[in-house]
Amino acid sequence: MKLYGEALPAPNPRRVRIFLAEKGLEVPEIRIGLREGGHRTPEHLARNSLGQVPVLELDDGTTISETVAICRYFEVLHPDPPLFGVTALEQAQVEMWTRRIELRLTVPVGMFWRHAHPFTAHLLKQNKDFGESNREAVDKILRWLDGELADGRPYLTGETYTIADIAGQTTLDFADFIGLATPSDARHVLAWRERMAGRSSASA
Repeated sequence: MKLYGEALPAPNPRRVRIFLAEKGLEVPEIRIGLREGGHRTPEHLARNSLGQVPVLELDDGTTISETVAICRYFEVLHPDPPLFGVTALEQAQVEMWTRRIELRLTVPVGMFWRHAHPFTAHLLKQNKDFGESNREAVDKILRWLDGELADGRPYLTGETYTIADIAGQTTLDFADFIGLATPSDARHVLAWRERMAGRSSASA
């Protein structure tokens, strides 16, 4: 099998790399060159008609797209360490927190990137007022998250590191890159980010 992805700062391919690193797995990655338009080539569109990365290609040619779907595939094949929870409650909490991160944090970060950042100005028609409005949305959700982490738990779902932490980590690292820094007074979020950055998988 092989993984089609991209180097930093692309956050979605990095999610899968971190997940694989936490599992102790190695999958060859082919970086397609997003800035050069590699995601729009006929070859890549045949793998994923949306032209996105990452894409996992199995040995029989079957492809899987979307980061969580790819990670779930590896979770079933390699359940230890569990990164999607074990009990029904744990799995529900992981799902809850992953969706919170994706819908409440990753979406406004992505909208700022698409509509307000100069790097993407040549890729689409930007609505800069809308793009800039997402600064407030990101700030608001990070302050909410700071309150949630004020109970001292080490990870988003409690005592165990999961895919939800990977989603949050990669989103906020990308937010830093595009100019959406975590507020300095969100000390619980910043402490959590330090714990995530301290894991060996963070370099993936």
